[in-house]
This record gives sequence, structure tokens and C-alpha cells, in this order.
Amino acid sequence: MGYLYIFGTIFFTVYGQLILKWKIDQYGGLPAQWTDKAIFLVQLLLNPFILSGFLSAFVASIFWMAAMTKFDISYAYPFMSLSFVLVFVLSVFLFGEPMTLKKVMGISLIVAGIIVMR
Repeated sequence: MGYLYIFGTIFFTVYGQLILKWKIDQYGGLPAQWTDKAIFLVQLLLNPFILSGFLSAFVASIFWMAAMTKFDISYAYPFMSLSFVLVFVLSVFLFGEPMTLKKVMGISLIVAGIIVMR
């Protein structure tokens, strides 16, 4: 059951990051004027998808608290690196972000680190 808590944390963390990226990209860049920035941010904060991204961060925190009841943090925390891997892979497919050799090597090092830590 403890691993379910860790992977729940990862799932909701990744979901939140991807949803925020998706919706913020649709709104465009941050305006230059302070009043326009305030309006822009309020519009973002009222968007149901953005709110679901924030809610997912809260839910991820609850899963993380549950995971902390089952594992030492030094054991569980390296698994959080999987969120970097998943966000990278999904951003390539969902947003068309570039997959470069440097990024693949970096992700490979993260995965290798998880294996070594385990």
C-alpha cells in the first residue's frame, strides 16, 4: 500500500504540472502592464483546469503524507524523481517539446540514480 501512496503523489504532481502548462500556453505570455498582469492572473486562477492543477498539488501532498507513514524519507524521496521523467516524456508527446540527447542523458541519469538508491 505504501507504494500506492508514492505513485499517487507522482501521478497528481505530474497531472498538475501538465495541466498548468497546457492551460497557461493557451492564455499566452504574461502581459507587460501591471493591471494587465493582474487581470491575466485572475483569469488563470478562475480557470477550472488551473484550479484542478492546484487541487492536484494538494492531493499529492496528502498522498505524500501517507507515504511518509510507510517509508523513510531517504527511501521514498528519490521516487519523486520519476515525476521529472514522466513530465519530460509526456511534454514531448503532448506539447511537441524537443527531445534532445542532453535531455535523454539527463533523464537516464535520474533513472539510474533511482535504481542505485533503491
